[in-house]
Amino acid sequence: MSSAPSTQGPLVVGVDSSTQSTKALVVDAATGRVVASGHAPHHVTTGEARESDPQEWWEALCAALRQCGPAAREAAAVSISGQQHGLVTLDKSGRPVRPALLWNDVRSAAQARSLLERFGGPKEWADRVGSVPGPSFTVTKWAWLVEHEPSAARSTASVRLPHDYLTERLTGLGTTDRGDASGTGWWASASETYDEEILGMVGLDPALLPRVARPGEVVGTVHVGDELPFSKGTLVAPGTGDNAAAALGLGLRPGTPVLSLGTSGTVYAVSRHRPADPTGTVAGFADARDAWLPLSCTLNCTLAVDRMAALLSLDREAVAPGGAVTLLPYLDGERTPDLPHSTGMVHGLRHDTTPGQLLQAAYDGAVHSLLGALDLVLDQDADRSSPLLLIGGGARGTAWQYTVRRLSGRPVQVPKARELVALGAAAQAAGLLTGEDPSAIARRWGTAQGPVLDPTERDDETLSRISGVLSDAAPLLDRAPRGE
Repeated sequence: MSSAPSTQGPLVVGVDSSTQSTKALVVDAATGRVVASGHAPHHVTTGEARESDPQEWWEALCAALRQCGPAAREAAAVSISGQQHGLVTLDKSGRPVRPALLWNDVRSAAQARSLLERFGGPKEWADRVGSVPGPSFTVTKWAWLVEHEPSAARSTASVRLPHDYLTERLTGLGTTDRGDASGTGWWASASETYDEEILGMVGLDPALLPRVARPGEVVGTVHVGDELPFSKGTLVAPGTGDNAAAALGLGLRPGTPVLSLGTSGTVYAVSRHRPADPTGTVAGFADARDAWLPLSCTLNCTLAVDRMAALLSLDREAVAPGGAVTLLPYLDGERTPDLPHSTGMVHGLRHDTTPGQLLQAAYDGAVHSLLGALDLVLDQDADRSSPLLLIGGGARGTAWQYTVRRLSGRPVQVPKARELVALGAAAQAAGLLTGEDPSAIARRWGTAQGPVLDPTERDDETLSRISGVLSDAAPLLDRAPRGE
């Protein structure tokens, strides 16, 4: 926790409830200075089932805010961002019916395929919803629940996303925002409303869903008692999903590309044009304002590289150049490319291959997947020579930085600001007080400022080799478990 005795403006709180932990920042709304911070972990099941108890998110939020000390009580507004796609099912008392199905739980792959067939195919979904839903999307998780745990589905009185659940605990009111709603698969981007035909197909009553708040709307005030250190009347913003919050935190202007290197990897950019990619490579998300956030996501990024480093007993930076080994790092199945049952694969291993070269191949495989989607994410008129904004846990790693530069041939900018998701939520909260666009607030705070690393010559040979191995191996990679 950090603290400072004085500020230049009102205080706001931004929260990032991610897959593995909750982070809370108390921020000076005038300057963007972080006055206090807190952090608390979550427990997540591993293996085929990726689940988490929503009550733990609430307890982690309370713990993180208590760590912020008196500054949290002085805050005038709060906003919560959270991991996307998670299915939170609540009973009539508002208690979780079962643990939440998380975004990286891919057990609903069969339901995703079925929904595509039943509703006109990928193009129909892309035109209507903006995305081709895969097993990460909430609609497929609900379909899985109905099929595999019908008693839990019948006991469900309300359905929420992770950030919705926490916002509702703060205010007592069920709301979401367009950014997070656009990742469900049942929010139609063409009309910006819930699609009742899709909801009817999966047997979900629209009355169970939260109201979609407008950008900049005050959705309520904090109503909880001694659990949280807020003062009476603290304003609550709509919140949003983690990627939309990071876009706010960076103050993104249309066309600026972002590579986020976390447990999963994402590439995205703000666009004025509604996306609708029938290949499913690009998800047509809305942003938390009045624009769009075309995005591509891979399940295997820093976690896969760190796992390979551990298997090889190497430091994650101990890469070595050379060699012709290729590693497809699909340790948890994959979302981009769409191979939910895939496993990792090594090709070209030779007697003289060194452990460092094999580790570098893991970096190359992860970055290859992200860069392959970059051109589809960006509008045709985007500047493809401008620096890539590199964020997330891997952004400050030398090996990650060099691999992105070598495989993209572009300069890379690494923002000095950390916790951009929580800062984006804080900027949204600040907008309630000033009436400003949260992205403009973040630009005033200077959150995207940081060193620019020069480009290197693009390594087309490695890119071509990985693409060739992936093409040849695709029939072997995605084999569903027996019985599916």
